[in-house]
Amino acid sequence: MVPEPSGWRAATERALYGPGGFWTREAPAAHFRTSVHASPLFARAVARLLLRVDAALGRPERLDLVDVGAGHGELLTGVLAVLDAEEALGAEETLDAGETLDAGEAPGTAEAPGAAGAAGGGEPGRSAVRRLRAVAVERRARPAGLDPRISWQTALPAPDSLTGLLFANEWLDNVPVDVAETGPDGVPRQVLVAPDGTERLGGPVTGEDARWLERWWPLAGAPAGTRAELGGPRDAAWARAAAALRAGVAVAVDYAHSRGSRPPLGTLTGFREGREVPPVPDGGCDLTAHVALDAVAAAAPGPAYVRPQHEALRALGVTGRRPPLARASTDPAGYVRALAAAGQAAELLDPAGLGGFGWLVCARGGVRGPV
Repeated sequence: MVPEPSGWRAATERALYGPGGFWTREAPAAHFRTSVHASPLFARAVARLLLRVDAALGRPERLDLVDVGAGHGELLTGVLAVLDAEEALGAEETLDAGETLDAGEAPGTAEAPGAAGAAGGGEPGRSAVRRLRAVAVERRARPAGLDPRISWQTALPAPDSLTGLLFANEWLDNVPVDVAETGPDGVPRQVLVAPDGTERLGGPVTGEDARWLERWWPLAGAPAGTRAELGGPRDAAWARAAAALRAGVAVAVDYAHSRGSRPPLGTLTGFREGREVPPVPDGGCDLTAHVALDAVAAAAPGPAYVRPQHEALRALGVTGRRPPLARASTDPAGYVRALAAAGQAAELLDPAGLGGFGWLVCARGGVRGPV
């Protein structure tokens, strides 16, 4: 039986996560390329962030790293590889180049005293990777061959159960939302969609959705056809995710816009095999929409701020500097590797590309401003 037209939220839920849904059978890397896939420098930056959080928490006995929307576990695999390599060299501290940030400290200040007791205090000299509990959260089966140190679960962790870093890279854009459109009468109405992508206007937007629209994406007085994506479910999803931290930092990275620059026709679209396609909720493509990160930040359980990815990654040591040309004659192989890394960094930092993503940073338990 073909489903009747419904709101985009229900249609997206079926198309992506229902029986035979797109993400129940497809590998994310086959259809889009995130910062994680672009360069191992991204995992290295997250590892550096994890160590800053670890230091701020006083190096607790158990350090949690949770990746929400983990795909096939690529980010956690990359972070573990970085930490393993640093431990093998006996140089974990060099990963952060001495740039730690203690609990309660503002960005850019010297180390604050007394932070070591923030979360119990791990065994001196015991590396972060030996205290780490890595958890992937994903609504699909565990992939074969994943590092056994990575736990796999389909639901968000329980409230106040984590101490460490929760990271969500391009997760919120796949949290389904409804779409509203201003009708010919000037009233914002819910957009209904059939499985073949055919749309029509439904009833007026009411209740919590109407209040969210009024505050975050007002359509009053907008021309007919002006659209908005109703971000309340994303606000709630992030509030639940960040509330899992007893102490630490939660970061959401995504395509983003703010109240002063909402796109008048919305951003809902589809992707398949790396190409943008019309958003059709038949299970044949990814369905995604940019995130109102300012609204998500306001719903976060604790202090939160948003900054662009290029600023966050620079603060975490990704520079994009090219190696000196003289190195080409003294260390040709090293020069080629460094040149490739510089190119990867440039892609991650490009404000018109991946560098323009938003980083929403939410601190819990006294940790402030790690990036």
